[in-house]
Amino acid sequence: MIVEQLSLVDFRNYAAVDVSLVAGANVFVGRNGQGKTNLAEAIAYFATLGSHRVSQDAPMVRDGQDAAIVRARLAFGERRVQLEAQLNRTGSNKARVNGSPVKTSELPRYAQVVLFAPEDLQIVRGDPSARRRFADQLLIQRAPRMAGVLADYERVLRQRTTLLKSARARGIRGDELSTLDVWDDKLVQLGTQVIRGRLALAADLSQPLADAYTAIAGADHSPQLEWLLSLDGAAADDDDDARDAAPAPAAASAGDAVQTQEQIEARFRTALAAKRDAELDRAVTLVGPHRDDLLLRVRGLPVKGYASHGESWSVALALRLASARLLREQSMLGDPVLILDDVFAELDTDRRSRLAGVVADFEQVIVTAAVEEDVPPALRARTVRVEAGTIREDAGV
Repeated sequence: MIVEQLSLVDFRNYAAVDVSLVAGANVFVGRNGQGKTNLAEAIAYFATLGSHRVSQDAPMVRDGQDAAIVRARLAFGERRVQLEAQLNRTGSNKARVNGSPVKTSELPRYAQVVLFAPEDLQIVRGDPSARRRFADQLLIQRAPRMAGVLADYERVLRQRTTLLKSARARGIRGDELSTLDVWDDKLVQLGTQVIRGRLALAADLSQPLADAYTAIAGADHSPQLEWLLSLDGAAADDDDDARDAAPAPAAASAGDAVQTQEQIEARFRTALAAKRDAELDRAVTLVGPHRDDLLLRVRGLPVKGYASHGESWSVALALRLASARLLREQSMLGDPVLILDDVFAELDTDRRSRLAGVVADFEQVIVTAAVEEDVPPALRARTVRVEAGTIREDAGV
């Protein structure tokens, strides 16, 4: 899959712009703040239904405007598909495929994009929410129906937590709150789907992660990833309300990845029952995939707190490259579009060369850089200049 044309209206700093892209490497060069990353962000939106920089869509709408339009023409061999997303500052977004209205959640069925940016260091060094977000965006690309499952889970979680707060305020306890059982059923059914998808994803990423890390770092530090599940007693450290005094549980084993829906549902219900009193006291939902964490290790130690800066960069980059390899192997859409946003400036010469070699065989690679010379010559086949929301191709390209 490649992006042949990108059109933006009132997106970030672009009032209106049309950009043509080609197969192979495309490099966008410009000083910081000119709009290079905005182009990458727009392309990736079709695949992840979100931004890698902000958690809400409103900042992507140009100042003073109510909505932004992003259009892309995708090529799958001889087949062409036109995608359109309307990002509204308030209210629901809208989407079209070949001119026909569709649910926004349908867009990832047509677009697969893997974007690596400096913000990805937060996946390995930041709060568990960054790791959950990484996993869930990849889940959506791998199985687009998961966009609806995740949205439904978040809705049920909000409603259940609202009920807990109401119960605490009114002094209602235990058996008096029969409606909580109804929300428990919905939370368990949807949450189990998310947990199973994440466990299977971690199992499938394991070998591609190890291969990508070795290719980038030039060393085998045995990178590993596994889930710490709240239904086993884990408490994600990005939420003080979730922390318990109990010792940390073991990470999910490989066998968890093949457990049935019914088996995980049973564990989920048991955990909810055990936390019922604590949830009523705190008025928060303490069990579910929103409390889980993806544990990353190198050399047998957690990356967060133990890995060097170079190792952390290598793990973060390897996670994205492993994602791209996984999508390539499992997707009917061909290669995902691979975007490297302002990455090469952070790498030493050896890692730059290694990375260029790893990505060279993808159908389309999009690179952004403030300094053209930071990008290895092998990826500079086509260079586009970006300045204050305007686009200019190099002469002769």
